[in-house]
Amino acid sequence: MPEESKPAIYGGQAVIEGVMFGGKHVNVTAVRRKDGEISFLEVPKQDKNWVKRLRKIPLIRGLVSIIDSSAKGSKHLNYSAEAMADDEMEPEERAKQKEKEESGLSMGMIFGVAIAGVLSFIVGKLIFTLVPAVVEQFLFQHAFDNQTLHTLVEGVIKIVLLLAYLWIMSQTPVIKRLFQYHGAEHKVISAYEAGEELTPEKVQKYSRLHYRCGSSFIILTVIIGVVIYSLPIFSWDTLWERIYIRLLLLPVVIGVSFEMLRITNAMRDIPILRYLGYPGLWLQLLTTKEPNLEQLEVSIASFNRMRELDAQVEQEGALHPTPNHSALDPVKG
Repeated sequence: MPEESKPAIYGGQAVIEGVMFGGKHVNVTAVRRKDGEISFLEVPKQDKNWVKRLRKIPLIRGLVSIIDSSAKGSKHLNYSAEAMADDEMEPEERAKQKEKEESGLSMGMIFGVAIAGVLSFIVGKLIFTLVPAVVEQFLFQHAFDNQTLHTLVEGVIKIVLLLAYLWIMSQTPVIKRLFQYHGAEHKVISAYEAGEELTPEKVQKYSRLHYRCGSSFIILTVIIGVVIYSLPIFSWDTLWERIYIRLLLLPVVIGVSFEMLRITNAMRDIPILRYLGYPGLWLQLLTTKEPNLEQLEVSIASFNRMRELDAQVEQEGALHPTPNHSALDPVKG
């Protein structure tokens, strides 16, 4: 396919009762409100030059991208949560909340949400890195002496804990709907990449699974971690040494996993190598659910608005929010 005819590569994430899509110049979240209307949050993408430079360096760009997306994604997730809370408020409460935001507290809240997003990623990653190592050491310390086998069992424990956590979370109504919007996000991207007209009925026929997904990255970190931790130069004698090595190598595991994800995405059309991405697709059976047509409508609205604003920036060099339906966030996205 000629380069100019290839569709642009887009990504996104599910939020509460909505979907966020990231474009070249703007990130847009669309949320279904209680009255049935769809509201939008539109955040310009204005990365610092040093961030752009780091994004071009192999291994380092993975860690930068993950932390950056955690910070930005938390802002959009917070918007969706606030939209839901706003729908449940009485008019008097809503007026007081608006007064608080206009007093300048909202800027501090936005910064706090971004920090919380980064911290939640770091804490979550630490938990799923250290707990399996401690559990394996406690259960199998004297079962055998081969450290590679210990590392492999640790990887199995990590996968079991991850699957159990995702399954339990998916049973709650809110997370189940979040996973439905995750599926809606994937379906819209797949339909767009296939050149399909973006209507709920036509988008519905596409798979809810997609190669370019954070779920694929999660499972890759487990597999890559087993390989790296098994290298002879990283041997350990005590539990504390084992934990120290895991912490020291965590950025390396993230960086290598990110590069492997890029490779599997690039090779997904090669008959044999396409299977490299299958573990991530299997995990998406838990992290996505089949959306309904109304959820697809929200996802399509977010995607179309994002592309509309991207085109607007290309032509005019500025963003113009739609009255009564959009909130143009001045904070850099």
